[in-house]
Amino acid sequence: MDVLRDANRRAAEGGDINHFELGPPTTGAPAPVLEAARQALVRETLGYTDACGLPALRQAIALHYREDYGVALDPARIVATTGSSAGFILAFLAAFDPGDRIALAAPAYPAYRNILLALDLVPVELPVGRETHFQPTAELLRAQGSRIEGLILASPANPTGAMLAPEDLAKLARYCDAQGIRLVSDEIYHGIAYGKKAATAAASPSAVIVNSFSKYYSMTGWRIGWMVVPPDMLRAVECLGQSLYISPPTLSQHAALAAFSCRAELDANVVRYAQNRALLIEELPKAGFRDFAPADGAFYLYLDIAHLTNDSEEFCRRMLKEIGIAATPGTDFDQSRGRGTMRLCFAGATDEIAEAARRLKSWKR
Repeated sequence: MDVLRDANRRAAEGGDINHFELGPPTTGAPAPVLEAARQALVRETLGYTDACGLPALRQAIALHYREDYGVALDPARIVATTGSSAGFILAFLAAFDPGDRIALAAPAYPAYRNILLALDLVPVELPVGRETHFQPTAELLRAQGSRIEGLILASPANPTGAMLAPEDLAKLARYCDAQGIRLVSDEIYHGIAYGKKAATAAASPSAVIVNSFSKYYSMTGWRIGWMVVPPDMLRAVECLGQSLYISPPTLSQHAALAAFSCRAELDANVVRYAQNRALLIEELPKAGFRDFAPADGAFYLYLDIAHLTNDSEEFCRRMLKEIGIAATPGTDFDQSRGRGTMRLCFAGATDEIAEAARRLKSWKR
């Protein structure tokens, strides 16, 4: 967000800025979603809903799991949330007690760590790399020695785009279940993958699934997401939701009902992401960026820049100042090794991606 502020300031001063720093889709909500919102404004009262969300939306999400993953879920286990951010807060509050140790990959989405610390939970970072395909493993969990109460898993992951194969996800979920480790599976980038489809942990009896309409469904600002909640946590999640925000945004819930019918339009976005990814993978090595995480899914490239700098924050500041490219320094994602990495988001227009590649190749570092 600091990079975004600086980039916006430079743009306001007349700078030509390429935005690679944040991770929202650059497309708006699909047309049927907008129409559903217009109809709801006319036909619905738009008062509070149940804390867990509209029954019709919960049923639609359960149907999505049956049709897309072959997993049968009771709609009563589906909880609509105010974006995935609220889902993480509800999951952490309901599943853990103050002082519990929660494992997560490093690098990882920084809000996991920040929310855990705000709730008096203890983040336990698991350094991951190519040897583990940038994903946590049971071996890394066992190596911690001290008790681990939870594991946050993201596949595809932010910032690396790394995905677990279905058999590896199932193996890790079984391990967590056997060890009494509560698995919180962040699946908000599902639908955005290049090659193999992402697998869900929803079949695990004890896992909590967090997802959102923000990424694949292009509804970022609507602030609507969902959870799949194990039965033993359901009442706690419901009561917490009632107390923290009463119910998710009602208009967004009605609009989200239409999102599942927009597959053709949404998949066209993924085709563009794939084109952008391919362009960067081809062009970045020509600019001296030869080592990056696999980007199996999501819309990020996580670059190793240790051969260029030992201060990724200063490197990103220079890049913004000298060639107008805003990127996120790796210190956001990995506090111990992030000074030698940075993240590029390739969710934008392909011509902007091509222009950024051209600037990077001509940059005299």
